Amino acid sequence: MSSASEYPEESPKKYQDTRRNLLMKVAYDGTDFSGWQIQPRQVTIQGLLVSTLEEICGEKITVYGAGRTDAGVHAEEQAANVRLASRIPCSNLVKALNDHLPGSIRILSIQEAAEDFHARYDACSKTYRYRIFRGRICPPWLCRYVFHFPYPLQEEAMQEAAKYFEGTQNFRSFTAADGSEHPDESSFIRTVFSSQLQRQADELVYTVAGNGFLYHMVRNIVGTLLEVGSGRTSPKQIPEILSACHRTAAGPTASARGLHLIRVTYQDDPPSDSNPLDKQQLPGRIE
Repeated sequence: MSSASEYPEESPKKYQDTRRNLLMKVAYDGTDFSGWQIQPRQVTIQGLLVSTLEEICGEKITVYGAGRTDAGVHAEEQAANVRLASRIPCSNLVKALNDHLPGSIRILSIQEAAEDFHARYDACSKTYRYRIFRGRICPPWLCRYVFHFPYPLQEEAMQEAAKYFEGTQNFRSFTAADGSEHPDESSFIRTVFSSQLQRQADELVYTVAGNGFLYHMVRNIVGTLLEVGSGRTSPKQIPEILSACHRTAAGPTASARGLHLIRVTYQDDPPSDSNPLDKQQLPGRIE
């Protein structure tokens, strides 16, 4: 019989991941990119972050985003995490990344996170803003960031309709397709904490916060709100559209250019906003 000493227990430290887990906050103008997610032969936000980090740190890495924004969609504060063996201090890493990335992508902050932190699965809420420019002529410095709609709209009806999206509901009618390939209806359930449409000078601004969003969900909601504003749909029809659970019941998909991911929040986030761009007057930004 063999003794236990012939087969010593493996030390768990041998397999322990000693890399740092870092939380990055990222802002970008999505106009010139094919969205967030890496795609073959396409320039994407995630792809540029990966290649730039690998160049700076000299190691193979994976960047995990809190969500995937479409081509043309912007972010004032996207979140992502990455594991790095490199010991470059976070502040130096921010500077190095911003020196190498194009000006349309900015690293706002980097901080060390818990070993098991994941930018997507640990997110508590996401906030999106959609901007509709109502003036007759859209200024060229705004055209990348707003959807220009100079035609008559019943704005009060749109404001009324926006409130119907609040609460925990099945948003199957507002996803990219009818979802027939996903028989589990629970996959379409989302909780919207707030859904508001406000007039701000020459813009109609739709702001929505929730625990998560389906693919194209916000843009399909905006397209439906425009149907309400144009008089083709009544605000009181929104519950019927939701209960229909079919994409054809809702309005068209609004343009990507007016959509902005404002922020992703986590349980331990401080109450104050840490985005250093918030105090700056940026082209196309609503203060």
